[in-house]
Amino acid sequence: MEITLKAPLDMHLHLRDGDMLRLTAPLSAAHFAGAVVMPNLVPPVKDLASLSSYAERVQIATDGVTKNHEFACYMTLFFRAYSATELETVRAQRNFFGIKLYPAGITTNSAEGLVDWTAAEPTLKCMEELGIPLLVHGESHGFVMDRESEFLPIYRRLAESYPKLSICMEHITTAGAVKLLGEYENLCATITLHHLLLTLDDVIGGSMHPHLFCKPIAKRAEDRDALLEAALRGNPRVMFGSDSAPHPRHAKECCGCAAGVFTAPIALPCLATLFARHGALDHLQEFVSGNACRRYGLTPPAREVVLRDEPMCVPASYRGYGQTVVPMYAGEEIPWRVVKNW
Repeated sequence: MEITLKAPLDMHLHLRDGDMLRLTAPLSAAHFAGAVVMPNLVPPVKDLASLSSYAERVQIATDGVTKNHEFACYMTLFFRAYSATELETVRAQRNFFGIKLYPAGITTNSAEGLVDWTAAEPTLKCMEELGIPLLVHGESHGFVMDRESEFLPIYRRLAESYPKLSICMEHITTAGAVKLLGEYENLCATITLHHLLLTLDDVIGGSMHPHLFCKPIAKRAEDRDALLEAALRGNPRVMFGSDSAPHPRHAKECCGCAAGVFTAPIALPCLATLFARHGALDHLQEFVSGNACRRYGLTPPAREVVLRDEPMCVPASYRGYGQTVVPMYAGEEIPWRVVKNW
């Protein structure tokens, strides 16, 4: 069996910087027509100059892969108080996509995130007026299993206060978040591969699996099943965002394990496996491209990726430029593979 995907997009991707960027960016560009690139570097991407510089570094890192096809970098800014002039200027940039909001200290490199929601209101209002999407890491600082659920009232308040603001609930993990999508027209969501597959039991139910540890953490079986229902049944409000988050091997296999699952090289084969298993391959195109293109008016580079139900062995690690990164399912066989892309 084969399936051809047209212009697959990753709507939530971490590429890091420096040598890690040089290693990981080509692995996404190999299979995807484009990706929304997150801004939580050190220091964060918080102005036009740093956004342009980072976009250039990503382009250089992917040049070797994209000689025969383009990889669109949809760049994001880290949320802060922006003036109307700043937002108007950055909105005019060809590769600018939206602004990512992190509550302060909630995840990797988010120390400079939002503390005061009242102070954020002028920026949010200006974003609404200019049509700039808001992307939100929606978690509180409460008990780890409840953080997304506790943040849902903030999503409601944002959706009601700024009805023309496009708000993306990033990497949702709960049944409650899926339900909320149906309540407001201006809400949409990204869903990761690992949250479609894993529960917390897979991560820590037996031995700790550090390469499956992420934030937001995987939740209960009923939450995973609600995410699956939304993706497999073609809910138009959800789209694929890998949240692929590479960390050096030594930062994962240690006390204080870094949060992030590296899935970029296996995302499309694993999604094809999952959708085929549930008899839902006819909805995969919408999940990996169609819904996002309609939602945001995107016209990604022309690209076709052919996948076949033919086994492949996932590498034990990816190495280069002095970096070693371990992917999800490292050393295991998965049932589908990419056989052609152009």
